[in-house]
Amino acid sequence: MRKTLMALTLAGMMTGLSATQASEGHDHENEKGMSHDEHSHDAGMKHDDHGDMKHGDHGGMKHEGHAKDGHKMDGMFLEKKQIDGYSVSFHVMKPADGPSMGGSHHFMVKVEKDGKPIEGIVMNTKVVYPDGKDESKKAMKMGDWYMAGYDMQDGKKHQLMILFKTADGKKHKGGVYYP
Repeated sequence: MRKTLMALTLAGMMTGLSATQASEGHDHENEKGMSHDEHSHDAGMKHDDHGDMKHGDHGGMKHEGHAKDGHKMDGMFLEKKQIDGYSVSFHVMKPADGPSMGGSHHFMVKVEKDGKPIEGIVMNTKVVYPDGKDESKKAMKMGDWYMAGYDMQDGKKHQLMILFKTADGKKHKGGVYYP
């Protein structure tokens, strides 16, 4: 399974980068000076669309779910949960050598319904760091996964949140804790 995930990640990174994402002025490094309210994303979704979901608001997250619904092994983290009838896989891992989404860790999410990946999703991700500060990024589609890079601290608890908009225009949110 680990080899499959690594192959999927590397293949997605190699084929999923578009000229738009790599173009000058699109990287998140240039956005550090922007306020949370000034920065918006495609399809009318903004960082603030995490809405009522603030630090400490778990959007249905369960603390006890890690042992039952997810697993950690060799620096990898994978947890599945149900959000509004969708099966959502949260995956965190350190990037392999080579192309990277930036950051020390890749935060990856897959959304499925009836065992099949959902198409036409726009997704924002948010990480609340151990010190209470947060950072939001739009996830880039890589195969069946949506991915963003974040600098996370090993061994410390991070709150991972997502907000995704399906093709029908409905917004769905949820999250987990890592590790």
